Amino acid sequence: MTENSSQRPASGPNSHPELPTQYAPADVEGQLYERWVERGYFEADAKSDKEPYTIVIPPPNVTGSLHLGHAFEHTIIDALTRRKRMQGFETLWQPGMDHAGIATQNVVERELAKEGVSRHDLGREAFVERVWQWKSESGGQISGQMRRLGDGVAWNRERFTMDEGLSKAVQTIFKRLYEDELIYRAERIINWCPRCLTAISDIEVGYDDDDGELVSIRYGEGEESIVVATTRAETMLGDTAVAVHPDDERYRHLVGTEIELPLTGRRIPIVADEHVDPEFGTGAVKVTPAHDPNDFEIGQRHGLPNLTVMDEHAVITAHGPFQGLDRLEARSAVVGALRAEGRIVAEKRPYTHSVGHCSRCRTTIEPRLSMQWWVKVGPLAKAAGDAVRDGRVKIHPEDMSKRYFDWVDNLHDWCISRQLWWGHRIPVWYGPDGEVVCVGPDEEPPSGEGWHQDSDVLDTWFSSGLWPFSTLGWPERTESLEKFYPNSVLVTGYDILFFWVARMMMFGLYAMDGTPPFRTIALHGMVRDQFGKKMSKSFGNAVNPLDWMDTYGSDAVRFTLARGANPGVDVPIGEDWVQASRNFANKIWNATRFALMNGATVEGELPAPERLSATDRWILSRLNAVVAEVDAYYEDYQFAKLSDVLYHFAWDEVFDWYVELSKTTFARGGAEADASRRVLGEVLDVTLRLLHPVVPFVTEKLWTSLTGQESVVIADWPGDSGFRDEAAEREIENLQQVVTEVRRFRADQGLQPGQRVPARLELSGTSLADHEDAMRSLLRLQPAGEGFTATASLPVAGATVALDLSGAIDVEAERKRLAKDLAAAEKDKAQTTAKLSNEGFLAKAPDHVVEKVRTRQATAEADIARITAQLAALPKS
Repeated sequence: MTENSSQRPASGPNSHPELPTQYAPADVEGQLYERWVERGYFEADAKSDKEPYTIVIPPPNVTGSLHLGHAFEHTIIDALTRRKRMQGFETLWQPGMDHAGIATQNVVERELAKEGVSRHDLGREAFVERVWQWKSESGGQISGQMRRLGDGVAWNRERFTMDEGLSKAVQTIFKRLYEDELIYRAERIINWCPRCLTAISDIEVGYDDDDGELVSIRYGEGEESIVVATTRAETMLGDTAVAVHPDDERYRHLVGTEIELPLTGRRIPIVADEHVDPEFGTGAVKVTPAHDPNDFEIGQRHGLPNLTVMDEHAVITAHGPFQGLDRLEARSAVVGALRAEGRIVAEKRPYTHSVGHCSRCRTTIEPRLSMQWWVKVGPLAKAAGDAVRDGRVKIHPEDMSKRYFDWVDNLHDWCISRQLWWGHRIPVWYGPDGEVVCVGPDEEPPSGEGWHQDSDVLDTWFSSGLWPFSTLGWPERTESLEKFYPNSVLVTGYDILFFWVARMMMFGLYAMDGTPPFRTIALHGMVRDQFGKKMSKSFGNAVNPLDWMDTYGSDAVRFTLARGANPGVDVPIGEDWVQASRNFANKIWNATRFALMNGATVEGELPAPERLSATDRWILSRLNAVVAEVDAYYEDYQFAKLSDVLYHFAWDEVFDWYVELSKTTFARGGAEADASRRVLGEVLDVTLRLLHPVVPFVTEKLWTSLTGQESVVIADWPGDSGFRDEAAEREIENLQQVVTEVRRFRADQGLQPGQRVPARLELSGTSLADHEDAMRSLLRLQPAGEGFTATASLPVAGATVALDLSGAIDVEAERKRLAKDLAAAEKDKAQTTAKLSNEGFLAKAPDHVVEKVRTRQATAEADIARITAQLAALPKS
């Protein structure tokens, strides 16, 4: 009947350790996790002949601590890898951390500042040594927090993007790309952070709508003048042209002439360029090639000089009255000077426009002309796009593919150099006579007078782009690389589809001879608060998941996150939901404890179906259906749906129905009770294994207590045997209808839950006769004695429950309730009948919609008949 008992080794004697009356996560979680790690359950063997299953962790920053986004993502990955491990795969969840160049350097520099020292006082070598010291003492606290969450990572394989092996990988791929002319050095406009004093990539720039100013300035005099508008008036000091569209009749006569640039005395040309939009503003734009990316391109097309007027701190360097002013101070001063000369045509304040900010420190980005190192992404990006288009890599959910293609199909060359000291230093040496030598990992750098290494380091995303294969030993052809590459799936947020995923795709395909780094990209959403608002310290709604773990347990946090995990969709979460998940863990604990106290067992084979009651056959049928349903949702990365299925099956069907129905069976004793104890053991065994990947701690404690086996971590994943018993399912559904309807009736009458009421159950002609004892127990119904008079009669599912509520029921209240229900049913029947009589509706509506209306009509008619009978059965007042 199931594929589960036959796969399980025989358990020990039928005695179980006594469980505490209450589940206390803090008493269980830490010791269980350490036991799992000590026993090596999470380690992966590259020599194994098992089929591999590999996921790399999106490496958290060495400076970071666990936030809800990490907890969400790790819950998903841990559930996937725990299930695959139970299915018999050689499972590797690869852990590690990112060196986080800018963030880490900032942290250490702040510490030095407290000592009154700067990195320049120490010098580069001593500063880098100080960063390594900080990492050893304070970095990587997230590793301990991952253990709190229950992450099943292979700790003996933990990597760091600056460790020796990964550094070798970085140097190797840099040299290969350089020799293939896919890395080059050039002077271009980059995104410059005046606070971090480094270039940052396009995708590390966050754009916000800021209130600024739009100033319109008149260049030139009289009919030869031209008006331009700008939000950065200070950059006019570096203008080297004014551009107009070649087809703009207003300015055609000025093209090729020169005009005086205010405040500078310089004359600049007026050029015609198709980049200019003649419909926007005045149709004329100022051109500052050294301080704007679009202007730089115009300058390249027209051979304009690049005039830099700001230094790395965004301080004006142009000679004159504005020299030494910060860019914002200079902006006001320049506008004031222009106003004094009568050159301001219009001013708009506030002027809301999109402004780029450094994603690390939120400083406004300054476009700046700079000599940097670049990756020529054209052929790499094409390969990354083709791998998804031809099906070698699947993006899930599929509708996220468009975002991916929009990015890789329009990717600009990637600036990879950063003006930092912490990171992978660019392996290029310059000689005294202009020589440039790129050095590989096993090569000696040139030495001698005049030789020096490039001072920049590589963008952090460069090394993390190698993560799926560098962590496995590349560039060496290691056993781990052969076994675990390509990765099975990448689980990550849609927000870093461009930051990280595209880079891994480009580098993986390039380094591994066209083999993509993973077969599937499973994208999840962002964690938000219960109102759907982004979590932020500034909003006052940020949550430390460790606080919730302390209060409710790690399983509760994990289950809450899993229940919200719809593919590619943001996840709202509130503390009330974590409390509800804690209640679920308690329910699992209490129900299992009751089962153990009443002799539930996993010993021996399950009895044949013909020896089982309908209740036992029903729950086994449902159990197998749930196994199949959960498996299907796992394969589709539908964690919210699989968690919901498990929640309702465990709580509603197993704990609220099957366990309660079994109490009567256990009380009767005999062979039927023994069979039910074996079935209850089977159901709990399988249910706990199904729940384990999402809630590992409570299930480990309960499963080992139930089975006497070593650990559920290494138990077999349940299989669907195909056993179904539709007749038993219908029988129990009818029983549930009767119990639910009578309970509703009792509640409507104000009867106390434990209040016993005389009743006569008319079950002839139904399949419910064998369940009378259970129904009476669940409904608190005592036998009908002498003088029994039915004051209410409830016909449900072919059965009739007659109740004597003399002295306990308000007949008039019951009559009003039924009349209200009857009116609602008659209204529903009238509405559905009208729709089904409408030829237009029948002609236009889809078949499934028409069928749904017919079903509503039939339900309404059945309710009318039932309620009418109940009204007739009420005592006359």
